[in-house]
Amino acid sequence: MEQQKLPNATTVLVLGIVSIVGTCCCSGLVGIICGLIGMNLYNKDKVLYDQNPAVYTDFQNLNTGRILSIIGLVLGAIQVLYFVYILATVGWDGYMEQMRGITNMGRG
Repeated sequence: MEQQKLPNATTVLVLGIVSIVGTCCCSGLVGIICGLIGMNLYNKDKVLYDQNPAVYTDFQNLNTGRILSIIGLVLGAIQVLYFVYILATVGWDGYMEQMRGITNMGRG
């Protein structure tokens, strides 16, 4: 029987990477969304792999993508929780004032 790649292994790996980078560069929601999609696709491919492991070759990519998706989920959740905490303690105006202070930092 010819070996083949798992259908979503590369996609799960890419989504895991995007979830981490998206959390760091954009917002925690990007990490959460991509991480959840990656985990969902991982579960589908894991079922296929468990049915017949000898047929599939790239389980390592799938597993790495799963780990990256989990990391992206955790980082995204931490960022969203931090944002909610900031809004609850200082409010939107206080948050915007902090952002203006950061933007003007180092400008003399």
